[in-house]
Amino acid sequence: MPSYNRQFDLSINDVDLIEEALRARGRELSGMRLALRDDNPAHLESIRVVEQDQRQNEELLGRLHDQKIFYRPKKAVYIGG
Repeated sequence: MPSYNRQFDLSINDVDLIEEALRARGRELSGMRLALRDDNPAHLESIRVVEQDQRQNEELLGRLHDQKIFYRPKKAVYIGG
């Protein structure tokens, strides 16, 4: 049985593109969720699926964010913003 590749070689631009695609997907899911009404029983299952997809999307964006190493100067004073 073949094993999974656990080592990826992605550039910063690749990661930015993935993040932007995930954000676009999040906007799409939000629009889908807004189109579904809570008071319509026929929409309840669709709402559950959309919200689950939204949660997975946000968790993946969070994991990507957590793996980043942000630059901070070691000798100079850090000015955020």
